[in-house]
Amino acid sequence: MRCRSYGAAHDFYFDNYKYFAPTELVFIKRMLGSAPLYPPTPRPMIWKTRSRTLDLSRSAKIMGILNVTPDSFSDGGRFFSLEAAVSHARELIAEGAEIIDVGGESTRPGADPVSLKEELRRIIPVIEKIRSEFPSVLISVDTYKATTAEKAIRAGADIINDITALRGDPSMIDVVLESGVGVVLMHMQGTPKTMQVAPSYRDVVSEVMEFLGDRCNWLVDRGVDRERIAIDPGFGFGKRLADNIKLMRNLDAFRALAQPLLIGVSRKSGLAQLAGDAALPAAKRIWPTVALTCLLREKGAHLLRVHDVKPNLEALRMTEAILERC
Repeated sequence: MRCRSYGAAHDFYFDNYKYFAPTELVFIKRMLGSAPLYPPTPRPMIWKTRSRTLDLSRSAKIMGILNVTPDSFSDGGRFFSLEAAVSHARELIAEGAEIIDVGGESTRPGADPVSLKEELRRIIPVIEKIRSEFPSVLISVDTYKATTAEKAIRAGADIINDITALRGDPSMIDVVLESGVGVVLMHMQGTPKTMQVAPSYRDVVSEVMEFLGDRCNWLVDRGVDRERIAIDPGFGFGKRLADNIKLMRNLDAFRALAQPLLIGVSRKSGLAQLAGDAALPAAKRIWPTVALTCLLREKGAHLLRVHDVKPNLEALRMTEAILERC
């Protein structure tokens, strides 16, 4: 894989090469190829969605999670009705979420797929209602099915958040091209049903970076504007706890890909293990999530996908205020 955003990649390498581990240096140098190094220049981090362009250069955004499912790991069943889902969307927006990510299929480890008909029944009325009440809020649809994405966009969605990085449905690329939405490409080893059975990596950081770089280039080769693409390392999706930790510690290496970076670690089981209480319920993993919001923002995250908007947003803005004064 060779990075095509040479300018941004070279700028990052020029400033930060001394901080990389040897294995990461090999990967970065391979991406840069033989193009000459030159002094760094500031570059905006832009993400284009269907209705609005976000400048993420100085201020990250909070994406509020809205699971319209009976079986999601953290809040399954709580927002399964239309009324409950829309009410929760109002809460997320009131607390400061600029993006609402609506999903109708649980992707927790071991989850079974949901039929197209059922997925549409769950999410389309919710998206329509949110769009009607909040014309300026960005709506993301969490799906890997092209038909679901297409109907969600008609209902008002601005972004496709695809856990398969557009590998799950060959028609998804056409939906992206025709609609002009923003798109999130996530790394996942296996499927939700199988991903935690026996995940394995030689070097998780370089492998995830290479996969995401290749998928970005695949979309660009087919006509997608690179500024419409965000990337997600996929914490917990086909990764052991040690893999997740290594990705967190080395998240700043992903700056070399020069794409908006979305992070989804909210309330996940690994946080309970890291906090020293594996039995800690999902609803009580708020503060471990907040801690990672601060750490991962400092390491380059631009979009934070969370269940608990207010505490994460407050911590995010405090982190950015401190970073701005450095």
